[in-house]
Amino acid sequence: MKHLATIICLLLLNTAIGFSQNDNNNEVVVNISNLKSNKGNVFVAIYNSEVSFLNKGYKSIKTTIKNNSCKVVFKAIPNGTYAISLFHDENENNKMDTNLFGIPKEDYACSNNAKGFMGPPKWEDAKFKIHNESITQHIKL
Repeated sequence: MKHLATIICLLLLNTAIGFSQNDNNNEVVVNISNLKSNKGNVFVAIYNSEVSFLNKGYKSIKTTIKNNSCKVVFKAIPNGTYAISLFHDENENNKMDTNLFGIPKEDYACSNNAKGFMGPPKWEDAKFKIHNESITQHIKL
């Protein structure tokens, strides 16, 4: 009887570990198209909260452009709610250039192709959920 209890405990522990590993095996693939040139780089960030959205990304990737498009993959993303933002750093100064009023001079976009009205896109429009799956976001500039 003692061995049976040990076997059951080991099986339950193994199952729990298997479920918890699924939580971090998600990938977010971001396909970016319609860039106006192949010059510069694209900075892509994924955010895991409304508070951090457009401020501090959970993870970020800088990538090059080929044929006016590019692709990035965020790996090991836990289940949750996320949003993506990106900008095309054409002059390669590693920042989004803005005019005197803070309006971006370089192209930018967000997940779900969310657009802002008189300001940046809103978290509510850009957010998406991940639950034990990998997803692809197609973002067109």
